[in-house]
Amino acid sequence: MLTISRLGKKFNISRSTILYYERAGLLLPSKRSANGYRWYNSEQVDILELILAYRSLGLPIAKIADLLRQKDQLVQEQILSEQFLALEREIQKLRLQQRAITTLLGSVETLHGKIFNKEQWSQIMKAAGLTERDMKRWHAQFEKMEPESHQAFLESLHISPDEIAKIRSWSDLGNN
Repeated sequence: MLTISRLGKKFNISRSTILYYERAGLLLPSKRSANGYRWYNSEQVDILELILAYRSLGLPIAKIADLLRQKDQLVQEQILSEQFLALEREIQKLRLQQRAITTLLGSVETLHGKIFNKEQWSQIMKAAGLTERDMKRWHAQFEKMEPESHQAFLESLHISPDEIAKIRSWSDLGNN
């Protein structure tokens, strides 16, 4: 039997993480002593090991609860397959963003020559698979990391000063 502190040390996680799993109904102590100490037996250790394995796969708590409740192999496979597909979609999105950056980096001379305009730039970003929301997040990150460069970039697209101010304002506020 392990106390919450020893259980945390065993898995290198905090006490508050274990309490969070308890509040979520994922990991309940096998017993409580008169002084309120939580005690965990080998069954709870195994459950925590599963929880941490599922978390490492990026599964949300609700899905982990489903996995722990379900003994049906097909239901478990379905949940894991859904997570796999969600990760695949995220990977594809990131690859599209990489391609957009590669296109941008490959066109540095063109950007300095001010050949692109706003519409052409938007078309490149859309062709790389970015949605309007993705482009707004891109602007917000650009503004956050390099505000002066963001300003220069927007100017290179021949955008009016008023529109630049508007873009930078919502980018700075994170209203994307």
